[in-house]
Amino acid sequence: MKNLKLIALGMILITTISCKDTKKSNEESTPEAQSTETNYSLINDSTKVSFTAYKTTDKVAVGGKFKEITLTNSGQGKTAFEALNGTKFSIPVSSLFTNDATGTRDPKILKFFFGVMKNTELISGEFKVTGENNCSIDVTLNGKTANIPLKYTENSDTSLAFDGVMNLENWDGLAAVASINKACEALHTGKDGISKTWSEVAVHADVLLKKN
Repeated sequence: MKNLKLIALGMILITTISCKDTKKSNEESTPEAQSTETNYSLINDSTKVSFTAYKTTDKVAVGGKFKEITLTNSGQGKTAFEALNGTKFSIPVSSLFTNDATGTRDPKILKFFFGVMKNTELISGEFKVTGENNCSIDVTLNGKTANIPLKYTENSDTSLAFDGVMNLENWDGLAAVASINKACEALHTGKDGISKTWSEVAVHADVLLKKN
């Protein structure tokens, strides 16, 4: 009789522990428990785009930016790159700003550079991720689409900076380069007496995300 009581007590203890483990497992699998997972999404109105062009044979830098950019198709992801992948952008060329004190540079660029290209009301494109943290942008300009590989700097897990080089020949842009060089011939002439505008343009973007 004593042995039967011990067996019954043991079965009760085993059943109680089993029920507690099952309850704990069920709680861990509930939506409330899973909702603590971090997701990233893009802060659309925080992205900033700038560029650096070059003049003279000494490759003197001329900086500028676009004051407007529209982002679409952005989503969420477990990483910042996953959230950015597939994001499309559209930049009005008219939002060009080079901070020129004379007020003459921007109109010249719009007329003699963008103005000799096709369909240049907007510069558009798409952010792409290929492999782990390898990224690039497809850019459409002058009726052509070409790719720019990007390097990135992680300022924090929600603040990223991207840099790339745009070689304008990939967008059939050499005629536009020659046009702006002719319009700015004197200003693009160095100490060697040679006027030159480079077809290489450095592009930069600062992107902010938020954790959901």
